[in-house]
Amino acid sequence: MKKIVFVFLLVIIAIQFIPRYQNNPGYILNKEISAPSNIMMMLRTSCYDCHSYETKWPTYSKIAPLSWFITQNVNEGRRALNFSLWKDYTKEEKQKKLKRIYQKVYSSMPLASYLLFHEEAKLNKKQREIIRTYTGVRR
Repeated sequence: MKKIVFVFLLVIIAIQFIPRYQNNPGYILNKEISAPSNIMMMLRTSCYDCHSYETKWPTYSKIAPLSWFITQNVNEGRRALNFSLWKDYTKEEKQKKLKRIYQKVYSSMPLASYLLFHEEAKLNKKQREIIRTYTGVRR
Protein backbone atom coordinates (compact mmCIF):
# COMPACT_ATOMS: atom_id res chain seq x y z
CA MET A 1 0.00 0.00 0.00
CA LYS A 2 2.82 2.41 0.86
CA LYS A 3 4.37 1.73 -2.52
CA ILE A 4 1.14 2.65 -4.32
CA VAL A 5 0.83 5.91 -2.38
CA PHE A 6 4.48 6.73 -3.08
CA VAL A 7 4.08 6.08 -6.83
CA PHE A 8 0.87 8.13 -6.88
CA LEU A 9 2.63 11.06 -5.21
CA LEU A 10 5.54 10.80 -7.65
CA VAL A 11 3.13 10.91 -10.58
CA ILE A 12 1.33 13.94 -9.13
CA ILE A 13 4.66 15.73 -8.67
CA ALA A 14 5.90 14.74 -12.14
CA ILE A 15 2.81 16.01 -13.95
CA GLN A 16 3.37 19.45 -12.46
CA PHE A 17 6.26 19.82 -14.92
CA ILE A 18 4.09 19.30 -18.00
CA PRO A 19 3.78 22.76 -19.55
CA ARG A 20 0.43 24.50 -19.69
CA TYR A 21 -0.30 27.52 -21.79
CA GLN A 22 -2.33 29.84 -19.63
CA ASN A 23 -2.01 33.27 -21.07
CA ASN A 24 -3.74 36.56 -21.48
CA PRO A 25 -2.48 38.07 -24.74
CA GLY A 26 -3.09 41.50 -23.32
CA TYR A 27 -5.61 44.21 -23.76
CA ILE A 28 -6.51 44.79 -27.39
CA LEU A 29 -7.34 48.43 -27.81
CA ASN A 30 -10.81 49.25 -29.11
CA LYS A 31 -11.84 45.66 -29.88
CA GLU A 32 -13.71 44.87 -26.67
CA ILE A 33 -17.48 44.69 -26.62
CA SER A 34 -19.25 47.94 -25.75
CA ALA A 35 -22.33 47.57 -23.61
CA PRO A 36 -24.13 49.50 -20.86
CA SER A 37 -22.29 49.43 -17.54
CA ASN A 38 -24.76 47.05 -15.87
CA ILE A 39 -24.34 44.54 -18.71
CA MET A 40 -20.55 44.92 -18.66
CA MET A 41 -20.51 44.28 -14.92
CA MET A 42 -22.46 41.02 -15.36
CA LEU A 43 -20.30 39.92 -18.30
CA ARG A 44 -17.08 40.68 -16.43
CA THR A 45 -18.26 38.86 -13.30
CA SER A 46 -19.79 35.82 -14.97
CA CYS A 47 -18.27 35.45 -18.44
CA TYR A 48 -14.89 37.14 -18.87
CA ASP A 49 -12.74 34.49 -17.19
CA CYS A 50 -13.49 32.07 -20.04
CA HIS A 51 -14.60 34.43 -22.80
CA SER A 52 -11.96 37.18 -22.91
CA TYR A 53 -8.25 37.88 -22.67
CA GLU A 54 -8.81 39.09 -19.11
CA THR A 55 -8.85 35.66 -17.48
CA LYS A 56 -7.96 35.59 -13.80
CA TRP A 57 -5.76 32.52 -13.28
CA PRO A 58 -6.04 31.62 -9.57
CA THR A 59 -3.35 29.55 -7.87
CA TYR A 60 -5.36 26.32 -8.07
CA SER A 61 -5.53 26.73 -11.88
CA LYS A 62 -1.80 26.07 -12.02
CA ILE A 63 -1.93 22.64 -10.35
CA ALA A 64 -2.15 19.63 -12.67
CA PRO A 65 -4.37 17.89 -13.57
CA LEU A 66 -6.88 20.63 -12.66
CA SER A 67 -4.81 23.10 -14.69
CA TRP A 68 -5.36 21.04 -17.85
CA PHE A 69 -9.13 21.07 -17.39
CA ILE A 70 -9.29 24.80 -16.66
CA THR A 71 -6.96 25.75 -19.51
CA GLN A 72 -8.96 23.63 -21.94
CA ASN A 73 -12.24 25.24 -20.82
CA VAL A 74 -10.82 28.75 -21.21
CA ASN A 75 -9.37 28.00 -24.65
CA GLU A 76 -12.67 26.50 -25.82
CA GLY A 77 -14.58 29.44 -24.35
CA ARG A 78 -12.37 31.96 -26.14
CA ARG A 79 -12.75 30.11 -29.44
CA ALA A 80 -16.53 30.12 -29.10
CA LEU A 81 -16.79 33.76 -27.97
CA ASN A 82 -14.12 36.29 -27.07
CA PHE A 83 -15.42 39.59 -25.75
CA SER A 84 -11.91 41.04 -26.08
CA LEU A 85 -12.16 40.62 -29.87
CA TRP A 86 -15.82 41.53 -30.28
CA LYS A 87 -15.24 44.30 -32.80
CA ASP A 88 -13.30 41.92 -35.05
CA TYR A 89 -16.42 39.83 -35.63
CA THR A 90 -18.51 40.50 -38.72
CA LYS A 91 -22.10 41.63 -38.30
CA GLU A 92 -23.25 38.08 -39.07
CA GLU A 93 -20.84 36.58 -36.54
CA LYS A 94 -22.03 39.03 -33.88
CA GLN A 95 -25.65 38.08 -34.56
CA LYS A 96 -24.82 34.37 -34.24
CA LYS A 97 -22.90 34.97 -31.04
CA LEU A 98 -25.70 37.10 -29.57
CA LYS A 99 -28.14 34.30 -30.37
CA ARG A 100 -25.85 31.79 -28.62
CA ILE A 101 -25.56 34.13 -25.61
CA TYR A 102 -29.36 34.35 -25.54
CA GLN A 103 -29.60 30.55 -25.50
CA LYS A 104 -26.67 29.69 -23.25
CA VAL A 105 -27.12 32.33 -20.56
CA TYR A 106 -30.46 30.81 -19.70
CA SER A 107 -29.53 27.15 -19.91
CA SER A 108 -25.89 26.40 -19.17
CA MET A 109 -23.68 29.41 -18.52
CA PRO A 110 -21.70 29.95 -16.46
CA LEU A 111 -20.65 26.31 -16.30
CA ALA A 112 -21.49 24.47 -13.08
CA SER A 113 -17.82 23.49 -12.73
CA TYR A 114 -16.87 27.19 -12.81
CA LEU A 115 -19.49 28.08 -10.21
CA LEU A 116 -17.97 25.59 -7.75
CA PHE A 117 -15.07 28.01 -7.25
CA HIS A 118 -16.76 31.27 -8.29
CA GLU A 119 -20.09 31.54 -6.52
CA GLU A 120 -20.18 35.28 -7.23
CA ALA A 121 -20.47 34.50 -10.96
CA LYS A 122 -23.88 32.86 -10.60
CA LEU A 123 -26.54 34.77 -12.47
CA ASN A 124 -29.99 35.06 -10.97
CA LYS A 125 -33.13 34.91 -13.09
CA LYS A 126 -33.42 38.69 -13.40
CA GLN A 127 -29.78 39.04 -14.52
CA ARG A 128 -30.29 36.31 -17.10
CA GLU A 129 -33.33 38.13 -18.46
CA ILE A 130 -31.44 41.44 -18.61
CA ILE A 131 -28.64 39.82 -20.63
CA ARG A 132 -31.15 38.07 -22.89
CA THR A 133 -32.95 41.36 -23.51
CA TYR A 134 -29.62 43.05 -24.27
CA THR A 135 -28.88 40.53 -27.04
CA GLY A 136 -31.88 41.79 -28.99
CA VAL A 137 -32.81 38.23 -29.93
CA ARG A 138 -36.52 37.59 -30.25
CA ARG A 139 -37.94 34.17 -29.48
